[in-house]
Amino acid sequence: MCPPVSLLSPPAGPMVRPSVSLLPPSSEQLSGGSATLACLLSGYSPQGAVVSWEVDGTEVTEGVLSSSEEEKSGRYSSSSTLSLSQERWMKGEQYSCHVLHHDHSPVSQSLDPESCSE
Repeated sequence: MCPPVSLLSPPAGPMVRPSVSLLPPSSEQLSGGSATLACLLSGYSPQGAVVSWEVDGTEVTEGVLSSSEEEKSGRYSSSSTLSLSQERWMKGEQYSCHVLHHDHSPVSQSLDPESCSE
């Protein structure tokens, strides 16, 4: 008989905070009238990272798509994207990706159109 598993028990193995990168929309996308920001998480353990998005400090859920976590050699990676119109992106708002992972303090990355202009 298997012992019961508690969702509140601490995960086995070392806890490693995720590395987080926030990528702006590509110029090709913008010229097509759309914009997708990508929040990439890598190298963390155990699984269970949660991503949320904010626009100018307000949480958004519309246009958000998150991938399932993938494991390789005991470390996990995942991604989350925020899709919006090119017009919305060009408004100059600040876009932030926030990552919660177990007991680690939250990790955030932010960008806006001005910081991405060439």
